[in-house]
Amino acid sequence: MTLPTPLAAPEEIHAHFVEELNLALRRPGMFGGEQALRILLGHLLFVERQPEAFTQQQREWEDCGIWSAAGVTGAFRDVIPGHNYEYGMASVYAEFAQKRGWLKPDRVLTEDAYEALKGRVWQWAKEDRTSGDVTAEFGAPSVLFGGNNPLYGKSLGYLSKDAKRPMVVFHLWNGSEPGTEPWPPKHEQPLLLAVRFGEGPFRQSLTFTPEGQRRKPTSAESCLLQ
Repeated sequence: MTLPTPLAAPEEIHAHFVEELNLALRRPGMFGGEQALRILLGHLLFVERQPEAFTQQQREWEDCGIWSAAGVTGAFRDVIPGHNYEYGMASVYAEFAQKRGWLKPDRVLTEDAYEALKGRVWQWAKEDRTSGDVTAEFGAPSVLFGGNNPLYGKSLGYLSKDAKRPMVVFHLWNGSEPGTEPWPPKHEQPLLLAVRFGEGPFRQSLTFTPEGQRRKPTSAESCLLQ
């Protein structure tokens, strides 16, 4: 008679899904994009016996315009070019994970550093910047959405120690110029397109650099990416 294989303890199952979620948030494309994040969130909420929590979060996202028929991805696809929108999408799910106590940041800002960043980021981001400018000014991010390779876009998230405070997210792009081959990109460092900060309406939470304004996808481009 074959004995049943012992199952993992609930705490081990929970820790496993938390670890998987943190990996998927940082490399959403490798894990299957937004759908994969929703599945992992669903597993964690099931383990915590609160499956209704994501439905409530979805309503809040709808109210602020960051949820569309194509999920959070659709909202970012309208403002961020190429496939860089997936990193913006991941940053929104990361904020939900942060509130639930699941997010494992690489570092957090002191309250003074967070307040200083928050106080000047809108004005600072109204000029064209690069990824190097962001890290030189504000230090290493709390969470890197995307890889370290400068030939690819990414998003940099900055967190306070207080999990209730919103993340400040810098959305960076590195793509080819119009009329050129798509690879390699022209830019040595990703260019800052926009900064997202705040809990109000999605569009109002975005501050675009001049480059970000120029790179906004047209309606036709957004439809092609669906």
